[in-house]
Amino acid sequence: MEKVAYESLASVDSVVSPNIVAVSKPPWSSKPHSGRLERLILQLGAGKGRFSETTGIPRSIGCIGNNRFVLRREPMSVERVKELIREFKKAGGEELWLTNYDSVEYLLSIAAYAAEIEVPEVYAVVLLDDLDKIGPIEGVRFIAELEYSEENVRRLEAQGWLHGALITVSGSDLDELRGLKTTFPGEIYADVLYPGSARKLDFNVIEARRIFNPTTEKYHDCLAGTIAITADGYALPCPLMRTVIVADAKSTGIRGILRKKRLKDFWKLTKDRIEACSTCPFRYICHDCRALEFQATGEIDGLEYCPIGL
Repeated sequence: MEKVAYESLASVDSVVSPNIVAVSKPPWSSKPHSGRLERLILQLGAGKGRFSETTGIPRSIGCIGNNRFVLRREPMSVERVKELIREFKKAGGEELWLTNYDSVEYLLSIAAYAAEIEVPEVYAVVLLDDLDKIGPIEGVRFIAELEYSEENVRRLEAQGWLHGALITVSGSDLDELRGLKTTFPGEIYADVLYPGSARKLDFNVIEARRIFNPTTEKYHDCLAGTIAITADGYALPCPLMRTVIVADAKSTGIRGILRKKRLKDFWKLTKDRIEACSTCPFRYICHDCRALEFQATGEIDGLEYCPIGL
């Protein structure tokens, strides 16, 4: 696809602190939920990121990042992917997140298609090293993924047209990222890496988990309103819960997926429904990634990373 000429905003913006809108949680975790469909996270391949399904994905926002997954059958056809996007829009969904792509060209074509049919918000995650292969597309919000280093942030500054950046960072480097001065004008999502065990945590988990969401008494702040669909067509409550299949998207449409009770149970997975959390005074201001807990403990209601329960 031909690149679109676009003047970098970094050349005119002043040097400021990074615009960090989310730390250790997806950017929609503070939005109120209504029990209706909000977003579709659609994976377009097995992925080529650093972290893999087989060795573990220690990422707080790995759900919108480029990881590496095992495909258990043939991927969905391009026609089926487009059909699901049309159904998502017709069902009232607004946020389409395209992620875990194998081909930049495929990602761009699907993102452009979603924008053409006027999906309200189209997000496409690209690796920093692939930015030279793309350019702005009207109606598409590009997010670059990179590992934190001053050098990588400087590379990011040359791409002022980007909507945002997903920056994987160790807990020990989080304060450094917050204090860094940059000309990059976009949103930054700090994707904090969790160690395999809570004994090796190197950041303040309570601070990272704190949220202010008025609907947490009724809905899960992260899972509510979300459908994730893998490249090979499995519908999940979260892209990282690979074995929690709620429907087969190769044969079931978006409205059929929405009728699945198992999916709605995840949308309503409040702390009151997790026994060990139900009496905690902080339960309504605590964001916990159920996928990370599931990876660490094998249980949906696991509490490996709860600092109060240690």
